[in-house]
Amino acid sequence: MQVTLVKRVMMVVVALWAVSVTTASAKIVVDVNRGHVDPLPIAITDLVGNENDIVSGGSVQDYGKRIALVVKADLTRSGLFRVVDSGAFIKSNNVLTTLRNPNFNNWKAIGAQAMMNGSITLQEDGRLKVEFRLWDVLGSHQMSGLRYFTAPKNWRRIAHLISDAIYKRMTGENGYFDTRVVYVSESGPATAKIKRLAIMDQDGHNHVFLTDGKSLVLTPRFSPTAQEITYLSYHNDDPRVYLYNIDTGKQEILGDFPGMTFAPRFSPDGDKVIMSQAYKGNSDIYVMELSTRKVRRLTSHTAIDTSPSFSPDSRYVTFNSDRGGTQQIYVMNSAGKNIKRISFGKGRYSTPVWSPRGDLIAFTKQHGGKFYIGVMKPDGTGERLLSESYLDEGPTWSPNGRVIMFFRQQPYDRNGRGGETQLWTVDLTGYNERQMITPLEASDPAWSPLIR
Repeated sequence: MQVTLVKRVMMVVVALWAVSVTTASAKIVVDVNRGHVDPLPIAITDLVGNENDIVSGGSVQDYGKRIALVVKADLTRSGLFRVVDSGAFIKSNNVLTTLRNPNFNNWKAIGAQAMMNGSITLQEDGRLKVEFRLWDVLGSHQMSGLRYFTAPKNWRRIAHLISDAIYKRMTGENGYFDTRVVYVSESGPATAKIKRLAIMDQDGHNHVFLTDGKSLVLTPRFSPTAQEITYLSYHNDDPRVYLYNIDTGKQEILGDFPGMTFAPRFSPDGDKVIMSQAYKGNSDIYVMELSTRKVRRLTSHTAIDTSPSFSPDSRYVTFNSDRGGTQQIYVMNSAGKNIKRISFGKGRYSTPVWSPRGDLIAFTKQHGGKFYIGVMKPDGTGERLLSESYLDEGPTWSPNGRVIMFFRQQPYDRNGRGGETQLWTVDLTGYNERQMITPLEASDPAWSPLIR
């Protein structure tokens, strides 16, 4: 089945003005390394546009309002920013002066420490020109500014790019808003779930089903290019690992293995897929070179070895195994040597996933009748639990390594009702936990790299 999705926006992006850095601007940089961050108050104004210029979907002015709303939502969900209520804005009669030389005293008066404004205009070729500027209200100067040219249909992506630019300027780290999430959409009764691959923007918009639900699908994972997905599917009750090309909708079997294969995941360079394979009652970890389809075995143990994940530099692999008697997390080099156990807390550990930054490994933990999403350093130190519920499972990292998405199942009541499964996010502080809205129940999320 072919699904048409926008991969890259044909656009021109230029810096509007050189960015000056002063001592005053340094005061409002958001410190993402603190245990708890008080959200920075930022004012986001509608992009100014001509209401008489009409394009498909509304006036140019309408598009300016929509872009501002998406930027507000992106920054709010990060937990690092508090968007100032637009009802408190002190209006200016001269729009042009306000855009290029804001009255900083007006913004200070309503408690804003940073402010974004901009404009949107229709070009002769039908494209939109979108400009924004980010201002340091305390330092009374501009921090950054960019200009985009693109087709009107790509307006949401422009908004996410603006959010990423603001996030990076204020935190010093890359944003994660111009990304997508692939997951397993679930419907039907608990005893006969229909499971389909689905994909959406990181904020839940532009939702598309990729498969029809005739075959069970599990554990989708993005390639580093964000244009291919590897996943497990039961076609005619025969479990196989597949590759799915998002651009073309083409699916192909990754390989015809003698046993059951599961938990596939791309290497950071996209040249390999690492997975588990169960054969003759034993589960070990294998890696396949995609160019040659050559398979190499990494572990050989009577225990169950599964859920492998490469480190960002591809030098190491983390996985979980019960070779020590209970499910625990291990690390080995990419050749399958020097295997070391790194989890030693109470309970069982599973689904380890290496952070894109390389500094942490996320995991699922089960202890005392509850499930947790947690992180630890690659040597096993510094374990922290970020979430807790009846059932939390399957962590996946945002591309900047600051937010984790997972799925959470609600408990059943006495009559067997409930049990819904949804996607959630939590940041590394553990304070900013939010539910992702999906059309149906959802599980097994995977976060894409930045699209561009």
